[in-house]
Amino acid sequence: MAASNSTHLPESAALHYHNAPADTVPDYGTTKSTSPNDDVLPVGALPVPPVDKSHGTLHRGLSSRQVQMIAIAGTIGTGLFLGTGRSLAQGGPASMLICYAIVGFIVYVTLLLLGEMATQYPVAGSFNAYATRFFSPAYGFALSWNYWFNDAISVASDLTAAQLVLGFWNVHHTWTVSLAIWLFLVSINSIHVKAYGELEYWLASLKVVTIVIFIILGILVNVGVNRDHHYIGGENWRIPGAPFVGGFGGFAHVFVTASFAYGGTESLGITAGETKNPSKNMPRVVKFVFWRILLFYILSILLIGLNVPWDYPNLSNKSTTTSPFTIVFKQVGSTAAGSFMNTVILTSVVSAGNHALFAGTRVLYGLAAAAQAPAVFARTTRSGVPLPALLLTSSISALCFGSSFIGSGQLWGWLQNLVGVSNQIAWLSIGLASWRFRAAWERQGRPLAEMKFRARWTWPWGPAFVITSVSVIILIQGWSSVTPRFSAVDFVSFYIELPVMALMYALWLLVRARGRGRALFDFVDSASVDLYRDEHDEAQVDKREDEVREARVRGRVRWAWKAYYLVA
Repeated sequence: MAASNSTHLPESAALHYHNAPADTVPDYGTTKSTSPNDDVLPVGALPVPPVDKSHGTLHRGLSSRQVQMIAIAGTIGTGLFLGTGRSLAQGGPASMLICYAIVGFIVYVTLLLLGEMATQYPVAGSFNAYATRFFSPAYGFALSWNYWFNDAISVASDLTAAQLVLGFWNVHHTWTVSLAIWLFLVSINSIHVKAYGELEYWLASLKVVTIVIFIILGILVNVGVNRDHHYIGGENWRIPGAPFVGGFGGFAHVFVTASFAYGGTESLGITAGETKNPSKNMPRVVKFVFWRILLFYILSILLIGLNVPWDYPNLSNKSTTTSPFTIVFKQVGSTAAGSFMNTVILTSVVSAGNHALFAGTRVLYGLAAAAQAPAVFARTTRSGVPLPALLLTSSISALCFGSSFIGSGQLWGWLQNLVGVSNQIAWLSIGLASWRFRAAWERQGRPLAEMKFRARWTWPWGPAFVITSVSVIILIQGWSSVTPRFSAVDFVSFYIELPVMALMYALWLLVRARGRGRALFDFVDSASVDLYRDEHDEAQVDKREDEVREARVRGRVRWAWKAYYLVA
């Protein structure tokens, strides 16, 4: 039931087709299509990266082990280690726990919706491509550029966070360390996707081990194993101002910091384009990884709220931000323990920056492959690295050096707001794309059994829940910037991306409407969108990998292999 080419479609449906430039969209031979004209691509039906080592394309070089750790590394980072300090200071322990739990559930449902599309169509560009393909090309164009800027800003945010972390040791000229980290990240990402994946794997492993240690220490500190040999219990929930600091405004403000912290899970879809055997590995990643992340977050945040008072000195202000994790480690009674934790946080900054730089580079590559950015950004090296896209994305990170004039704490707060709202827009867009994807699947009569992965318990309410809940959060989270005193800078950091999205949407419509007459909308017709192009066909190596896995989990030591696959 694939769509025919644009000359046989009604005008409204034909808007989502274009003739792809031959130099940016080669024939890869790894996708399935029933379209009569292979030269006609839907905008957003991005080329699936090949399995071989051909020049001019991405390479499938990420294993299931690396992809799972990439998901953890991209989410357990500065948002958890540093952002929780800002959340605690501005909202209090109860607001922090409730908001992180709410956002965590929303993101989990969002991840399931994304998993359905990413497993069916493992393309470069991920949810940006799905929004273009199933919802609206103009919206997908605006979303893609917004998310690319989000990733570029995230790198700047992480480099700024590095300067805050170095403040623990009273390091002077911290910008030089940020510069060294920036050079290191650009170098790693310019080598090969395997270099990126391996670095993320080991950095993520260190963070997971550290959080497990933190949870154990946090419990011990709370029951009295601390410098004062004092049972803390729930005392910090009963001090003046707690447990809800700043009233409704403080509560609403925590949503944006929670969104910043959970940001990165949605880029799982971006890795689908370079993941081995995506039809099997992506569902495994989606179903298991986020539960681990959610467990780490909720337990860690509960212990932070119990052990660290919201008014702890220098927890979060204009010039500095102190990690609650470092504070808890210091409470054990050892300065060395605090330094160890701070070192781990510094490695997490490197990991988060590495992840954001990788994702931003691939988003820009996807834009260029869909003719929504200059074709030069679709060029890759012989090792499959989109070098022009990498260089432009990394150049935005120079913003971090503005901290010398603004103050690292203040700059990091603004960047955190921008990234948090951008993450929310991404989740909202995944909901919109999933809504139209499911509608097209049902309207065209394709059997649900043909879906490679289906989150059954989210049918049919999942997309509507994500769209509604995220929209409400976006609207209310800037409450503290309006009352009791209006702050123009904070207000802009909360809401500037909404008019920018609208402007980019209108710009695409104006560009595409030249010579065709003007239209206010270009929604994709669910009856004619091509549901077959870019579906992944498993290669022999993928099938052999599945057979080996099945044999292992059914063998004599199946319990050991099941445990291995649960963590590997």
